[in-house]
Amino acid sequence: MRVNERLNSTDLIFLLTLSLVQGPLLTRLRELHLKTEELQAFGTPLLMLEDIQLMVETGLEAYRFSISWSRLIPRIQPHATLVHSDLPQVLEDEYGGWLSRNVVYGSRLQLDSASLIFGTPGTYFGNEINHLVLHWTTFNEANIFVLGGYDVGITPPHRCSPPFGTNCSKGNSSSEPYIAAHNILLAHASAANLYKNKYQGRQQGFIGINIFVYWYVPYTNATEDVIATQRAIDFYTGWFVDPLVFGDYPDIMKKNAGTRIPAFTAVESKQVKGSFDFIGVNHYATLYVKDDNSSLKMDNRDWNADSAIQTISHQGDTPPPPGEFPITPSGLVGVLEYFKQCYGNPPIYIQENGQRTDRNAVLQDTGRVKYLHGYIGGLLDAVRNGSNARGYFTWAFLDVFELLDGFESSYGLYYVDMDSKDLERYPKLSAHWYSKFLKGRNISALSQSHFSQ
Repeated sequence: MRVNERLNSTDLIFLLTLSLVQGPLLTRLRELHLKTEELQAFGTPLLMLEDIQLMVETGLEAYRFSISWSRLIPRIQPHATLVHSDLPQVLEDEYGGWLSRNVVYGSRLQLDSASLIFGTPGTYFGNEINHLVLHWTTFNEANIFVLGGYDVGITPPHRCSPPFGTNCSKGNSSSEPYIAAHNILLAHASAANLYKNKYQGRQQGFIGINIFVYWYVPYTNATEDVIATQRAIDFYTGWFVDPLVFGDYPDIMKKNAGTRIPAFTAVESKQVKGSFDFIGVNHYATLYVKDDNSSLKMDNRDWNADSAIQTISHQGDTPPPPGEFPITPSGLVGVLEYFKQCYGNPPIYIQENGQRTDRNAVLQDTGRVKYLHGYIGGLLDAVRNGSNARGYFTWAFLDVFELLDGFESSYGLYYVDMDSKDLERYPKLSAHWYSKFLKGRNISALSQSHFSQ
C-alpha cells in the first residue's frame, strides 16, 4: 500500500533517498554527493527528511509524486508523473500548448527532456538510481485537465467561452477540450513509444497514463437513465481509455461531438492503441446519472452538453457530512470490474483515493478511517474477483495545497500546522490506522460485506 503527493522537482531527491535507505539518511545523502545546504538553497524544506522518517515509521512501501516543471533542475532526473497540470512554458509560448500538434512532435526540447527524464547514462544521478525506477505516468487526470482548463476554465490554462465558463477571455469550450485531449493522447503515445523503444529494455520499467474515474449508477431504473449512464462512462472514461485500448473514441462521442472531435489517422490510431503498460486511476466517489437529452438540441454545445447527462452526488435521505465524499466502496469495485470486462483487464494502479475533510477538522478523523477501511476492502473484493489491480495509493500523506480549494480542504494522514514556522506534522487517527493496517497485514476484516452500501 502506498500514498502519493505532488512535490517540487528537487524534493524527489529525498524520495529517491527513501528508496535507498540502508543507514542514516544524512549519510546516504552524502554518498549521493547532495549536501543539505545545496538543497535548502533550491528551496527544498529539510522537513522532508522528517517526512521520510514518518513514511518509514508508517510502513509505506511506495510514495507517488509529480514534477513541478517550473522548478525542474537540468541535472536532476525526475521520477514521477511527468505532467501534472503544468507544462514547460516554452511549449505554451511557442506552440500554444496542448492545442497544437507541434507540442506532440515538433519540439527539440521534448527530445532533450526525454533523455533527461528517462535517464541517459551520464546524467546527474547516472545509473545508480535509474534502475530503481519501475513506473512512469505521463499525465495526471488527463480528462479533468482538459475539462477544467479548456471547457469551464477554472484551472490552467484558463481557457473557455461563454456560456460554459466564467471570466472567459480566450478559448472555445465547444472544440478546445477535444483538441487538447487528442493531442495529449498523441503526446502520451509518443512518450510511451520512445520509452519502450529506447529505455525500457535497460530499465525494465513500465509506462502508463492517469485518468480521473467516477463510477456511474442510474438514478432510476428508467431506460433513459440506464442509457445515459453508459454515455457518462463513455464520455468520462472511454474518452481516453477507448483510444488506448481500441484505437478510437467511443461511437457516441463521435456522433454527438461531430467534427469538433478530431479523428485519428490510421497511423495515429496504431500509435495510441496499446501505448501503455498500466492505467492509473484516481477514484473518489460514485455519481448518479439522469438523462438530459434535451441538451443535444442546443446549437452551441460543450463536452457537458454533448454528454447529455445530469449527475447527482448521493442518493437517499442522509447526505455525508459537509465537505466529505459519500463512502461507497461498491463504486471502486464497479470501476475495476468495468475495466476487467470492457477493456481486457489491463494492469491498474489506484493512484489516488481518499476522503476530503475541512482544513480545520480534528485529528480524530473517523470519517477518513471508515473511508479507507471501506475502499481498501472494496479493492480486496475486486482483486479476489479477478481484477488486475496492482497497487493502491491513498491521497494524501500530508495535508497539502489542493488544486481547487487551496488549504481550505484536507486529505492528509498527517496534519500540518500552517500557523507554525516549523510546520510541525501531527498524525491523525487515519495515520495510526493505516500504519497498523500496513504493518499487521490484517486484511481478513476488510471484506466489503462489512459495509452496507
